[in-house]
This record gives sequence, structure tokens and C-alpha cells, in this order.
Amino acid sequence: MAHHRIRKFNTKETYPEQKLDNDLCQAVVTQGGKIVWLRGQCPQNLDDAKNIESHDPVEQTHKVMQNIRQLIEEAGGSMEHLVKVVVYITDVRHREAVYRTMGEYLKGVHPVSTGLVVQALARPEWLVEIDGTAVIPD
Repeated sequence: MAHHRIRKFNTKETYPEQKLDNDLCQAVVTQGGKIVWLRGQCPQNLDDAKNIESHDPVEQTHKVMQNIRQLIEEAGGSMEHLVKVVVYITDVRHREAVYRTMGEYLKGVHPVSTGLVVQALARPEWLVEIDGTAVIPD
């Protein structure tokens, strides 16, 4: 692992009632490297900014996380370099679905994470937006 992760945990223990399985931590220490600040990613294609057709939170989250992975890779890194995510959802009832799906991409990574329920995103059909920060070691 490229960075020092402090107090790793899995949401199975933190939120047992929610059936989540996300590898997170309380803090990430980085040293040197290239910082990649990701714009909030939405369920749309990176190449043409067209929305995916689905209004399902799981499918939207897959697209968001695929975009995050693609952008980090285009910057020369990999998902293990992700140190922070901020998750915005428009309906608290989608939390479990969004976090379960996001967890598939974060297995073994342990970024820090903040989650917010917001009234709306930039487009009414978007249910989830996730921004992130990655640090690619020198």
C-alpha cells in the first residue's frame, strides 16, 4: 500500500444494521507524490458528458466509481492511491445501495470517507455524486 492508513475499519462492524462492506480508515498519511483532485463524478460518460440511462442508484454508482478509477489511471495511478472520497446522495434510502456498490471498488483501499445527503445535485436525474482525492507516490 502506497500510504499509511490509520485506524482501518470495515463498515460491517461500524454499521452492522446496514449490511455494508466498505474498507475505510480514520486518517491517511501521505508523503510526497502527485496529488490528484477529482471533480465530483456523476453518472455520465467522461468522453461525451451524456448521462447513463439508468435511474437505479446501484448502476449510477458503478458509473461514478468507474469514472473515478479511469481518471486516477489516466493520471498514472491506481485505486490504491485513493485517499479520500466524499459521497453525495439525494435520498438517504439509497445509502446502503450506493455504499455497497462503492465498496466493491474500495476493497482493500481504506480511504477516508464523508457522506452527505443533499437536497439535489446539478441534474435532477442524478442520485449520487462522489468526489475524491488520490496521491500517486513519486
